[in-house]
Amino acid sequence: MDTILGPLYTAVSWIIVQFHSFYSLIFNPNSGAAWGLSIVSLVVLIRICLIPLFVKQIKSTRNMQALQPKMKAIQERYKSDKQRQSEEMMKLYKETGTNPLSSCLPILAQSPFFISLYQVLSHIAQGKTVGVIDETLLQSAQKAHIFGAPLAAKFMDSAAKIESLGASVTNVRVVTIIMIVLMSASQFYTQRQLMTKNVDLTVKTPFMQQQKMLMYVFPLMFAVFGINFPVGVLVYWLTTNVWTMGQQMFVIRRNPTPGSKAFAERQERLRAAGKLVEDPAVVEAKQAAEEARQNRQQPKRQTKAKRQTGAPAGGAQNRTRAGSSAHDTDADSAGAGQGGAKKQSLEKKDAQEGKGKGGASGSRTAKSGQRKGQQRPKHPSKK
Repeated sequence: MDTILGPLYTAVSWIIVQFHSFYSLIFNPNSGAAWGLSIVSLVVLIRICLIPLFVKQIKSTRNMQALQPKMKAIQERYKSDKQRQSEEMMKLYKETGTNPLSSCLPILAQSPFFISLYQVLSHIAQGKTVGVIDETLLQSAQKAHIFGAPLAAKFMDSAAKIESLGASVTNVRVVTIIMIVLMSASQFYTQRQLMTKNVDLTVKTPFMQQQKMLMYVFPLMFAVFGINFPVGVLVYWLTTNVWTMGQQMFVIRRNPTPGSKAFAERQERLRAAGKLVEDPAVVEAKQAAEEARQNRQQPKRQTKAKRQTGAPAGGAQNRTRAGSSAHDTDADSAGAGQGGAKKQSLEKKDAQEGKGKGGASGSRTAKSGQRKGQQRPKHPSKK
């Protein structure tokens, strides 16, 4: 490992030494501030160089989110043919210009520097020179403490080793636990911010479930492995987590994912500032809906006294309507009676005329008219 990453050890140690020379002009060269700020500056320099990869990671993540429905359809269609499924996946990636490994590029690019810094600090803890750090710088780095904890000390180190570095076990373990908690919390917040604000909520995909799982897995990983990291490495990793969190906040605010909560908030800000140009038809539809909502009047609620006062009037009105209906019914009945009387008089007149014309014929006509006008009484025995 030392043979392969030897040049990288030299590069990392040289960068730290250059920053240490600068901060020694302000702080004590043997202080934790000079060496701690050198490590922080190393992180900032590396992250600035990785900004293009970070932008590529964001684009790749968004493309993967957009492709999740199509990927799921391919998996369902060719679930029995894994080779064809892989071919279709690669074809989809090629057509859309998406690389699944792009989202891991920043982490992969940081890994060599992380390993190199870990080895440099381990050499310092063991009293060995590494890279451009000679004996003088080695002794200076061993004396550097951050809140009473040496840069090269670990949580799991023995009391004898920690005392050889000029510190106590309590100081080392308290400082390392606080830094591990801060490191895990910053990682959790960064992932949670991505899930709650910068994910398209209109599309439910397995990718969202994976991100949600990582939100809990990564902090646990940092908590487990953090007890084996030197204090200087914890400073490095805490700094890079804070940098990632701030960088992500900036990107989410300025360039959020369409359909996400952050995107809606950005649209509202642009609309309030008058910088958002919307379709006139959409604006007109929104205005019409707002006017309709404002013009819609809700029925006023009456008090108990008003309801009791209005009840008799309503009852009188109902009685008036009932009386008029009864009057109309009586009038109809009277009209029906007058019509029946007229019909009987006409039948009598026809019967008399028939009598004058012919006896039998008139008599039959009268009897038939009588049978039509009235029914024959039933026999008492049939009742």
